[in-house]
This record gives sequence, structure tokens and C-alpha cells, in this order.
Amino acid sequence: MKHEQYPALFRSADTASNKYQRNYLNLIKAEYFLLFVASVLSLSVFASSIVYAIATVVLGMSAAVLLTRAVGKPEQDWYKCRALAESVKTLTWRYSMCAFPFGEGDQINARNEFRENLEKTFKSNSDAATKIAEDWSAENQITAEMTRLRALPLSDRKAFYQIHRINEQREWYSRKAAWNRKMSRRWVTVSVISYIAAAGFSVARIVHPEINLWPIDPLIVVATSIVGWLQIKKFNELAAAYSVTSQEIGLINITLEHSEDVNSFSDFVIEAETAFSREHTLWIARQAN
Repeated sequence: MKHEQYPALFRSADTASNKYQRNYLNLIKAEYFLLFVASVLSLSVFASSIVYAIATVVLGMSAAVLLTRAVGKPEQDWYKCRALAESVKTLTWRYSMCAFPFGEGDQINARNEFRENLEKTFKSNSDAATKIAEDWSAENQITAEMTRLRALPLSDRKAFYQIHRINEQREWYSRKAAWNRKMSRRWVTVSVISYIAAAGFSVARIVHPEINLWPIDPLIVVATSIVGWLQIKKFNELAAAYSVTSQEIGLINITLEHSEDVNSFSDFVIEAETAFSREHTLWIARQAN
């Protein structure tokens, strides 16, 4: 389903999650950049009281950014809003596919059941409730697309779920696993090159003490910042986790063709959505640690 076809609560939480993620990562980038600038200004070639004063201001700005991140904790808001968004998404797919407890029977009961589950999810994520965006607060929680999907014959619902949920999720996890592996290799390579260059310049400074411009400190800042970035982004951990989830989805998918009636398809949807929810729960735990 497209973003606008999900409940208003999902869209609000998803938008808020993306905003806090950007804020968090931008603060980290700003902190590293300011440290790099301070290390450049500290080079002996720029020796002057004015430059040193500027370097001091830059270091103060870096400390202010760190304090803002520590006090504001945008990463916690990111995780909480993402947890709420993914919980609502899971409920949406179960409702749209007529999976338990939103069966094909009385549509009024199914809608009431969905509303009650949505309220429970909202209340259990009360910390995120105060952070979510208000852009779609006046819009429907049960969209026209969700209602349309529920009205489809079982065979059409199965085909839709196969293409737009199972296949898309499997492709997403596979693509993210490959991307994280590539990013890990790329950043590790840059960090190692920076360390080697810093070591080379250290040796060169001993051989040529008459030369003042040796960018050793900036290179060390670059190398250590990359190490910090790798720890924050957890590229290797995510690559392994996403690869496992992609394989798990493939195994779950085998049972879809045997879901020949409403009950077996409902069981399949529940199993698949449980797998997706478990991965998102583990993702939040990995990020929080």
C-alpha cells in the first residue's frame, strides 16, 4: 500500500520518526564536522591568537551540539515513533487481509475490533503519542484502500499480499542487507586510510622537523569520527540481521501457496506479520544499546 493509504496514525508516527531520525543524525554530523574544523584550526601553520580564539569557539559549539543531543535525546523519539508506526502497519495489514481477529464476518465488528486494537497500540506507546506529527490527525484511520482490500475475494487478497507485502518486504531487507555491507566496507576503508596517512605524516614529521604543516590531528579526527559513525549506524549488525530476515521471509512464503482457505490464510498473515514485528522490535533494541 502507498503511504497515503495507511491509517492517519501510521502516517503521523512515520513522519515524526523520519524527522527525529534526521535531527539525530544531523546533530552527530555537525558535532564531527565542528571537531574536524577545530583540529584544522589548531595546526601550527595557523598559529595566531585570533585563529586559536576561533578554534575555541568552534569547540564550544561542538560541546553545545553534544549537549543538545544528550538532553534532547532525538534518537529515543525516533525509536518510539518508529515502533508505533510499525505496530500500526502490522495491524493495518492484518485488518486489510481479514486476518484474525478481523475476520470476514460482520464488518462492523471488524471495524470496532480494529479501532480498539489501534487505541491499545496508541496507549501502549504513550511516549510517542506526544511526539507524532499532527498533519493527518483529522483524517481516517480506516482508509478506502483498506476497505477495498477487505472486499476482495480470497485469491485476490492472497495475490495482493504476496506482491505488496511479502515480496516488497523481502526485497527491502535484501537491498538493505547489501547496502549496509557496502557501507561498512566503504567506511572501514576510509578510516584505515586515514590512520595510515596520519601514521605516515607522523614519520615524515620526524624526518623533516623543519616543515610545520602536518595534518595529523585532522586525520585522526576523521578516522575516529568514522569509527563512531560505524558504531552508531551498526552497518555489520544490520547487514547480518536483514539478511537473516530476508531468508526467513522466503521460508515463510513457501506456506502461502498452501493457504487455500480463509483460516489458513489468516494464520499465514499472522505468522508473516509476527516475523516483521519481531525484526522491528530487535532493530529498536539494537539501536537503543
